[in-house]
Amino acid sequence: MVATPSSTGNRWGIAFAGVIVMITLGTVYAWSLFSKSLIAGLHASSTQATLPFELAIFFLGIGAWIGGRWQDRTSPRTVTIAGVLMWGVGNLLAGLFTQQLGMWWMDVTYGVLGGLGLGFGYITPVAMVTKWFPDRRGLASGMVVMGFGLGAFFYTQVINRIPSFAAAAKAATAYSGARDAAIKAGTTFDPTQYALTPEAVGAVMAAFIWSGVVFIVIGTLCAMVLRNPPEGYTVPGAVAAVAQSGYSFSPAQTFRMPQLYLLWLILFLNVTAGILVISNAVPIYSELTGATAAAAGFIYGFLSICNGLGRFFWGAVSDRLGRNMTYTVMYLIQAVIFFVMAGLHDFTLVGVAFAIVLLCYGGGFGVMPSFNADFFGTKYMGANYGFILTAWGVAGIVGPSIATFTKDRTGTFAGALLPVAIMLLIAAIIPFLARKPTPAAATAA
Repeated sequence: MVATPSSTGNRWGIAFAGVIVMITLGTVYAWSLFSKSLIAGLHASSTQATLPFELAIFFLGIGAWIGGRWQDRTSPRTVTIAGVLMWGVGNLLAGLFTQQLGMWWMDVTYGVLGGLGLGFGYITPVAMVTKWFPDRRGLASGMVVMGFGLGAFFYTQVINRIPSFAAAAKAATAYSGARDAAIKAGTTFDPTQYALTPEAVGAVMAAFIWSGVVFIVIGTLCAMVLRNPPEGYTVPGAVAAVAQSGYSFSPAQTFRMPQLYLLWLILFLNVTAGILVISNAVPIYSELTGATAAAAGFIYGFLSICNGLGRFFWGAVSDRLGRNMTYTVMYLIQAVIFFVMAGLHDFTLVGVAFAIVLLCYGGGFGVMPSFNADFFGTKYMGANYGFILTAWGVAGIVGPSIATFTKDRTGTFAGALLPVAIMLLIAAIIPFLARKPTPAAATAA
């Protein structure tokens, strides 16, 4: 008997639960809200203050690979619950003891433990939804990963309205401004003059503690809803889509195919560009416009919705335009923005530039699950796409490192933007090199 939506439950309800899980995980993109406060409160450098985020994204990639293989053998529910628990506990432990132990503890808890949880929790809803929506893969996967992009939007609206946190952020802006001025002038900076009080640092740590509790409760409840469709599941209109996808290649087969590594590279280049901005969004916005960290954080909170909308928008566009062409268009749009961004200082114009980068950054994640399913099928989606997501993890180290290396040595982020623009121009030709493997390739592999 063929399983259909009417006989297996509400696929849209299952997808919506996946969206909520993704929102709790996507709060990682709000990291720049904390960076200035960690610099001012714990006397960290820009590089040290960004490292927990870099580690979280790196281990997200590792966790996605491990979790993808695990969920292919068990169920998305089990792996997702493990993921949201690890992410929540990582935040909780970071908030409890970083003030006493230092930034290394934040690296281990938020970065390593939390990052692995992000990967477990991210890969499972994405792999699951491509199986529930064989007729609308681009739209459905874009909708689910949109939740990850929206996480920072909802999170910043809450965090920025906590009075004690807002006060700490304001004090951190004064610290950061004085430090950057000293670096540019080549003079000695006295960190004790502007350092945050222990009470202000405690307010920042409390945000991590309560965030962890909320992530555990909401994430676990929604993860309980997730499940794969039964064997033989189909929907009206899916015949053509399934036929177009063709053979499902196993991980052992895909690892011998150049297409796997081309998709990895395509995602890596897009993430490197976008995450350079996202990892230091509030400091970069403040530097370009002169806005305070509070004002920059407030506007970035609204702009971060573009990260989510881009996943849905570009995912749907790729169903019509094609995955290859969609990536090329996103690369070219971003190249233009990175070329001009350093010369923008108007509050609104910088906001428009950020919005476009976020739309295209999110779009890469909205398109890639369908790209993977089109090339390699959905049977081994967890393992195959999990490997491709390690590109996200590597880019999560490379992109922010370029930004903070430039900042710590020059006192400005501007020098990092032009090289990224050139990289994106070159990257625009790469999607045209990727060709869908044929079933005969399975025998060859």
